[in-house]
Amino acid sequence: MMELPFSNEQFLEVFKTYNTSIWPAQIVAYLLGGLAIYLSYRPAARNDRTISLILAGFWLWMGAIYHLTFFTSINTAAYGFGVIFLIQGLLFLGVGVWKDWLKFRLKLDGYGITGAVLIIYAMLIYPIVGAQLGHGYPYAPMFGVAPCPATIFTFGMLLWTVKKVPWWILVIPGLWSVIGFTAAINLGILEDMGLLVAGILGILLLMTKTDRRENTILTK
Repeated sequence: MMELPFSNEQFLEVFKTYNTSIWPAQIVAYLLGGLAIYLSYRPAARNDRTISLILAGFWLWMGAIYHLTFFTSINTAAYGFGVIFLIQGLLFLGVGVWKDWLKFRLKLDGYGITGAVLIIYAMLIYPIVGAQLGHGYPYAPMFGVAPCPATIFTFGMLLWTVKKVPWWILVIPGLWSVIGFTAAINLGILEDMGLLVAGILGILLLMTKTDRRENTILTK
């Protein structure tokens, strides 16, 4: 097993400090996640840009606040993690907000259903499993403000895109799915097993998908 420079107790204490310090950002994150889901039913360029802006906001927040402000207190590698999360946030701003290349539509196909499962896992099942394993609030990695559930959600939303996404938008989430999963197993955060599944499924499906035009659940 990979040896970590911090203990399980130190890791959970960081989350306790982080969650109590940023409250009620967790509620805002859930509201933004729900908004992203809702907007995927409403085809419009401004809605696609808003979804990309929400994803960018999650990654920029986690890079600047979680990694660089809190996680660095126990792990110097968090400086590097913070930088790559900031880069991913900027990629979503460039690709999805500025260029408007990402078009999100929930459709009744394998991609849409798989994406929905990942989103439900990130927002609902992940915290329930964590609480059952003794990682309840405030010690829990929370949706939208913690890297692992937010990465699972990101893969889920990307699986709802209409056109094939650029491969380089997947590099950092894919890398984190391996890093986060490996560390989580060492720490006993077993709910993060879904992170590796999301990374593998997400990359395989997104790299092989073609444009999707049929079976839209709701269109204007």
